[in-house]
Amino acid sequence: MKQRGFEIVTPSQRKFPEETVQLPVRGDKGSAGYDFFSNETAILAPGEQHVFWTDIKAYMLEDEVLSIFVRSSIGIKRGLILSNSTGIIDSSYYSNPGNDGNIGIAMKNITAAPVEIGAGERIAQGIFSKYLVADEDCVQNEARIGGVGSTGK
Repeated sequence: MKQRGFEIVTPSQRKFPEETVQLPVRGDKGSAGYDFFSNETAILAPGEQHVFWTDIKAYMLEDEVLSIFVRSSIGIKRGLILSNSTGIIDSSYYSNPGNDGNIGIAMKNITAAPVEIGAGERIAQGIFSKYLVADEDCVQNEARIGGVGSTGK
C-alpha cells in the first residue's frame, strides 16, 4: 500500500506537457525536505509574483500534510519568498477534480533587481508531517471538490 510520495499529474492537467518532469528528491540522507524543480525559466521583476507549476501531485495518508518552504539558497541568496509564506498541501488535494492536485509554488521577488529562475533549478522543498485535530473537530465539507482555494468556498 502506498503511503506518501509524488506522481506526475494527468496529461490534461499539465502546464508544461512538453517538458520532462523531475519528481522531488531529497538532497541527502539527512535532508527533511524534498526539493521541487522549476519547469520553466522565468524572470521576476522587483515586487513581481509568479506561480511555478510543478506538474506534480503528492499523495499521503489522511492525517498528513505536505508543507512547502522556499529553499534557503533561493530566499537568502536570491531574495525570493513564497507568496503565502508556507504552502500547505492537504491529503485531499491529491487528484482533485479542479487540477488533479498540480502543486503550484507562488514566489515573490522582494529585491530591487530582477531575479532569474532557470528551468530545472531547485526552488522549494516539501516536508511531510502528521497533524492533529481538535477534540470537537468540525469540518465544513466531507470532500474536496476543486483545486487551489476550493475548501474555503
